[in-house]
Amino acid sequence: MALQDIAEQTVAGLGYELVEIERSAGGLLRVTIDVPWEPGGGERFVNVEDCERVTRQLQYALEVEGIDYSRLEVSSPGLDRPLRSERDFERFEGELVDITLKAPVGAAGAGQVAANRKKFRGQLSRAEGAGWQLTWTDEPQAKPGQKAGRRKEPAPLQVIGFTLDELKEARLAPVVDFKGRRRPAPGVEQKR
Repeated sequence: MALQDIAEQTVAGLGYELVEIERSAGGLLRVTIDVPWEPGGGERFVNVEDCERVTRQLQYALEVEGIDYSRLEVSSPGLDRPLRSERDFERFEGELVDITLKAPVGAAGAGQVAANRKKFRGQLSRAEGAGWQLTWTDEPQAKPGQKAGRRKEPAPLQVIGFTLDELKEARLAPVVDFKGRRRPAPGVEQKR
């Protein structure tokens, strides 16, 4: 049985979702888990006890299957959780997301976007028809303690549409807010 299959079965059997599995140099096996998401359900996050439970069960399963590793690390996806499936995008619709495209944006359809740009940060939303879109502004963030300048008009909001096939990588933008992650108002980027 393949390592991916063993990990998926073990993690799913305990009621969690396998986000990522990675083998590193030195025999480190890193497994990232999350709590399955149900539309309309409450948000619950992975805690230390969840990781401990999965670690114990995975150790037994890997030993039985004869998988060689020297150290096992089980963790939550963290603030910059990778987004890979359509379900991940549905779950985090409205959140601040970082995406990297496989190919640079073409100059013709991009408007004010540089023709060689591949990386974007903005609010994720479903595009009309099929696919997804990101809304952002290139207005620089004010530095803490700095007075905001008097601009005559704010930088315009920009939108880029994409499909999952066009993405090289997508992650939640790490937002550190000690009061909890809050959704931004539609069309407005969250402050970092």
